[in-house]
Amino acid sequence: MKRAILTLSLAALTLTSCGSKKKIAELEAKNKEIQDLLNTATVQLNTCLAEKSQLNSQVDYLKKSNSDLINTTANMTTLTSKGAENLEKSLESLKEKDLKIARLQDALTRKDSVTLALVTSIKRSVGINDPDIEVNVEKGVVYISIADKLLFKSGSYEVSDRAKEILGKVAKIVQDKPEFECMVEGHTDNVPIKNAILVDNWDLSVKRATSIVRILQKDYGIEPSRLVASGRGEYVPVDNNTSADGRAKNRRTRILILPKIDQFYDMIEKEMKNQTK
Repeated sequence: MKRAILTLSLAALTLTSCGSKKKIAELEAKNKEIQDLLNTATVQLNTCLAEKSQLNSQVDYLKKSNSDLINTTANMTTLTSKGAENLEKSLESLKEKDLKIARLQDALTRKDSVTLALVTSIKRSVGINDPDIEVNVEKGVVYISIADKLLFKSGSYEVSDRAKEILGKVAKIVQDKPEFECMVEGHTDNVPIKNAILVDNWDLSVKRATSIVRILQKDYGIEPSRLVASGRGEYVPVDNNTSADGRAKNRRTRILILPKIDQFYDMIEKEMKNQTK
């Protein structure tokens, strides 16, 4: 009987031991499964954390870019406003310059018209196709150049009768232009001259100029305040003095018909006032 009980006890223990091992194996398998799930979850978590960090960096970058864009837009708005203001000022300045240019062009046109009319009038009145009398315009001034052989004898400053006829025609032009001055300019060649009256060619050129000025004043009634006498001597030649022809061209008298000096100042003053408006 005791043996039977012992046998039954051993059998029960054996069955109990087998059941525990099976349970443990199941638990270990379950634990491994859970561990695998945990590892997978950990990997996924780490991946998510890395992605989150990257996204956070991108968000920070986008925020900074947005802020920079806002600042740039504000700056561009400021610059655009200043640019528009500067452009408006530039356009206004261009308009003013265009107006000044237009005024100057009008003045030049008027001056050219007056000059052309004056030259035509002089040529018609003096009119002569004589090569010893030239009428031209230089820098807005009308010049009548008369060879000295038509005015004076060699070495003399006494005006000839033919010269008085020519000077009478010039005087008429000067009288018709009361707003103009008349400058008489004497020129000689470089052949030395000296006598009891004349010191040199410069002296001769001045005396010839004053002789013509006196005739314009006394014989033709030109106001002396409008007359200027000057001598240039041999120092402004138009040709060389090495030949007889060259010396003949250099011996000449030029009569300049030009606006009065105070008129120039008036024109300058008016133009300065116009430019400051």
